[in-house]
Amino acid sequence: MDKLWAPWRESYVQSKKDKKCIFCLAVKKARGSQIIFKSKYSFCILNIFPYNNGHLMVAPIKHCADITLLKDEEVLDLFRSLKEAKKLLDRVLRPQGYNIGINLNDVAGAGVTGHLHIHIVPRWKGDTNFMPIIGNTKVISQSLKELFKQLINERKKTNI
Repeated sequence: MDKLWAPWRESYVQSKKDKKCIFCLAVKKARGSQIIFKSKYSFCILNIFPYNNGHLMVAPIKHCADITLLKDEEVLDLFRSLKEAKKLLDRVLRPQGYNIGINLNDVAGAGVTGHLHIHIVPRWKGDTNFMPIIGNTKVISQSLKELFKQLINERKKTNI
């Protein structure tokens, strides 16, 4: 069996799963938390364990588990942030499509169940290959640090 070296995943695999909400911790920490931007009620953060290059998450700042618990202005702000995140990815990565979705509760596939978040995953023709099927491995071609820098710089440059 061939092996693919991915040392950045080690900290996740070996980590004790923190009971604290990763989204709330990121908002409090701000610097160094991979937050791309923040609005009045929501924020966009780089997924540090991505399904594909450019995988972002948009979440309300308020800790809540379900979209029905948000006020109308919070929902509008959340979707405006989603729109901004997509425009940013369009400019930086130029994907050919997207998977955008919300998983509510663990039964639906949510890894973090207590804090609502929207996944936005860029897609390109041919970005699926034999590696995930045969090797149970996904290859991400760009470093998270470099992608983060590009997204921040593009946001500053274009003021999306």
